Amino acid sequence: MVRYKFDEIAINSTEKKKPVEEDKYTYLGLDHLDSGTLKVSRFGADVAPIGEKLIMRKGDVLFGKRRAYQKKVAIAPFDGIFSAHGMVLRPRTDVIKPKLFPFFVSSNHFLDEAIKISVGSLSPTINWRDLKDLEFNIPPIEKQDVLADQLWAMEETKEAYNQLLIATDALVKSQFIEMFGDEVTEINGWRTVPVSDIIYKPLSGEWGQEDVDGTGISVLRTTNFTDIGEISYEDVVSRKIKDNKIEQKALRSGDILIEKSGGSDTKPVGRVVFYKGTVEQYLFNNFTALLRVNNPELIDGRYLFQFLYNSYCTGGTKLYDNKTTGIHNLKLLDYLSNTYIPLPPLALQKQFINFLESTDKSKFALLQNIEKLEQCRNALMQKSFG
Repeated sequence: MVRYKFDEIAINSTEKKKPVEEDKYTYLGLDHLDSGTLKVSRFGADVAPIGEKLIMRKGDVLFGKRRAYQKKVAIAPFDGIFSAHGMVLRPRTDVIKPKLFPFFVSSNHFLDEAIKISVGSLSPTINWRDLKDLEFNIPPIEKQDVLADQLWAMEETKEAYNQLLIATDALVKSQFIEMFGDEVTEINGWRTVPVSDIIYKPLSGEWGQEDVDGTGISVLRTTNFTDIGEISYEDVVSRKIKDNKIEQKALRSGDILIEKSGGSDTKPVGRVVFYKGTVEQYLFNNFTALLRVNNPELIDGRYLFQFLYNSYCTGGTKLYDNKTTGIHNLKLLDYLSNTYIPLPPLALQKQFINFLESTDKSKFALLQNIEKLEQCRNALMQKSFG
């Protein structure tokens, strides 16, 4: 392998334009990019974006230089404009082939080194003048086709698994509406109550102190939330937190975590995940809150979770989104007090949960396959670029 400076590997395109009205249809912001995938699944804005934006061409690699720890890298799906908080990167084809370039930029090897040079505390940002001088190993050009084909095969397989996950998730949401939707609730005369009535007072999260000696406790963050209500246990941080806080707030099987701060203009704040219990003990950070059922004889935690998940997916949290200084905050107590949940018989809730558990097995197998693919891909990229 040969070692190159980053500006010998990539071109940083800085061509800009002031958006006009039609540009709103082909605008990509950092909010549109998701970590862990090169695919862009949403785009556009309600009105033309304000301020100069970067011009992107189909096939360009888009890199989020602001809050780079979120590891947002994607391939531009069309010609358009991109956020000035990102970079539009193109390969120097005498060093790296275009079909391999997106994998290099999305590799942990590149991203971890890039994140180290971020500057600023509130919204750490990477500057090109620092990035361009970082050095990386690149495999010989004659070996890159085979490597790129292997990585693309893994990426396409992972995408197929993700589509199956989405389809399974849609089936569960549909079944929930069929069993407990407004029409069914009205026909059966089930009582509806505010969510706040059937849970204990929400517990706020803890962040504590840096775990310098490695003896702290694992803390889940919103980066561990997935869009299908599952918790991702990759990249979990360890923090030093007082024993009394751990005793009070350690997660229990059946708990629900809700996102209080985060989200974006295209992905509302208020995502929820369900904690199924693990051998290891976990806490949760101060951008999240814990919801716990106060009467298991009346309502099951999995039923409540699915209700809140469906509520989020249908825009239920948007009314309670309070955006300040660019950060989206959920007015949690207002949301819980004004969101009404039906109380069907517990036996019927259990019937739905049995259905849910059967689909969980399929989702678990898919997630395992995705995780194995990620491990193989990361190992291959580490071997190739490390």
